Amino acid sequence: MQLPLYQVDAFADAVFKGNPAAVMPLDTWLSDAVMQAIAAENNLAETAFFVPQKGGLGEDGYGLRWFTPEVEVDLCGHATLASAWVIFHRLDRARSRIDFFTKSGTLTVTQDGESDRLSLDFPMRAVSPAQPCEGLIEAIGAQPTEILAGHSYFLVYDNANIVRNLRPNMNGLMDLDKFAVIVTAPGDRPGIDCVSRFFAPAKGIPEDPVTGSAHCSIVPYWAKRLGKRDITAYQASARGGTLYCRDEGARVRMAGTCKPYLEGTVTL
Repeated sequence: MQLPLYQVDAFADAVFKGNPAAVMPLDTWLSDAVMQAIAAENNLAETAFFVPQKGGLGEDGYGLRWFTPEVEVDLCGHATLASAWVIFHRLDRARSRIDFFTKSGTLTVTQDGESDRLSLDFPMRAVSPAQPCEGLIEAIGAQPTEILAGHSYFLVYDNANIVRNLRPNMNGLMDLDKFAVIVTAPGDRPGIDCVSRFFAPAKGIPEDPVTGSAHCSIVPYWAKRLGKRDITAYQASARGGTLYCRDEGARVRMAGTCKPYLEGTVTL
């Protein structure tokens, strides 16, 4: 069996920036074990698989699933953006909107007619004050001003340089009682409202370059704190990436650009 494979840098303004995702269009689902093995072989933060599917109202769309090298996840932004890029630019150029049917509900991606940005419509993920699990702050390496949590730990710092310069002890983050750790601070460059980083070593992602799902919490937090709905966010990983976001209450919009890197064939 031979299957197409694309690798796309998402939330990237150039190749080798943003977050690389592998994307595999399928006619029917492979077994979970095979998809997990492919994701491990790709060894990227996420590999996305999608198949044509009808929605609950009969609309045409795609079932979409995401795998890290270690586990299947229930929400992923950059691999959704990359999957949409493949459909818009390689599979169905006539489309201007895609509905993906996922474990986190229907996720819609649209093209911006005035730029090459793609816009994601994602669910908001709330965070609230929390007690850290044992060893979390020591492993991160700096005391935050706020400790919040929801799906992941959410640590807030007053200074972006602290976030940029963190060197976490990844072994110390292996036994979290949450999915991952998000760290964030106010922006320190013109036009950037906030910066962040994201660590999930137990899920096969020591540091994720740009994390769309994390911004489901980052955007509403900074929108409330800054008193504005439109947030320009920068994820300060080594590769780095910019997200153009809007707080819409129960939903979060995140826009960014993609750059294609690789097209090939997987042989099974």
